[in-house]
Amino acid sequence: MSPSNNQAEEKWEYEYFNITFPAEYVAHVEINRPEKLNAFIEKMWLNLSLIFNRLSHSPSVRAIVLSGAGDRAFTTGLDVKAASQGLLASPSSGKQQEDVARKANNLRRHILEFQDCITAVEKCEKPVIVVYHGISYGLAVDLGCACDIRLSTTTTTFAVKEVDIGIAADIGTLSRLPKLVSSFSFAKEIALTARPFDSAEALQHGFVSHVLPSKAEAVAKGLQLAGLMAEKSPVAVVGTKELLNYSRDRSVEEGLRYTAIWNMSMVQSSDVGEALLGGLEKRKSVFSKL
Repeated sequence: MSPSNNQAEEKWEYEYFNITFPAEYVAHVEINRPEKLNAFIEKMWLNLSLIFNRLSHSPSVRAIVLSGAGDRAFTTGLDVKAASQGLLASPSSGKQQEDVARKANNLRRHILEFQDCITAVEKCEKPVIVVYHGISYGLAVDLGCACDIRLSTTTTTFAVKEVDIGIAADIGTLSRLPKLVSSFSFAKEIALTARPFDSAEALQHGFVSHVLPSKAEAVAKGLQLAGLMAEKSPVAVVGTKELLNYSRDRSVEEGLRYTAIWNMSMVQSSDVGEALLGGLEKRKSVFSKL
């Protein structure tokens, strides 16, 4: 389907990613390094941030689907070989040792930069639906925790792998996962053991909301949900995501107060009247770009 929202006229070319617009107001971001099982190198997480910041502000996008190229993996996480030659490299003997405080400060900056790139997915104004398939390890869980809706296939295998490479997960899983699943014990178990778990277990504990038989069906489900969201008032959808995320991390009282402040302007939108009229007249409501 050719997008009627002018996206076809824009250039959306980013190394290691395919960006398409399969339906009006719907974007599909595909991690594209299948020969390496979509494992992330630094250029990839930097581009991920650029892509989602741009989609967040695009008036022609209202919902986003995120998946991985190929059938074997959504992503196996960080490219450990590349990382071992860079961020995770051990200091070489015989070389002058960098002052520990300066080395630590540089590492802190690097970790915060990596965190910000993944947080860009969570901060994206538009809802993001991740489609897990195949191997979904490490960074795959970090990424999914930053998304709004998680789908998977019956053959998906998940793991929080960081303890297996000698570190505590530091890109988002340990901060977000306990707030997304029904059991804190489950979150601790998978993080402390690095054991794989399947889609049935992910569904049982609320990490994913749907499990589909195949990748094609899971992507189709993601696009269907994105299409439904794209039909709604963009003012209402952006506000709903903002208020849900804000309230998740605060008390009910704080969430209610922020909602009142948010909606004191947003309920004045022309989208309210259009949505009500569309329902009364039994027609599809048409909303202006945001």
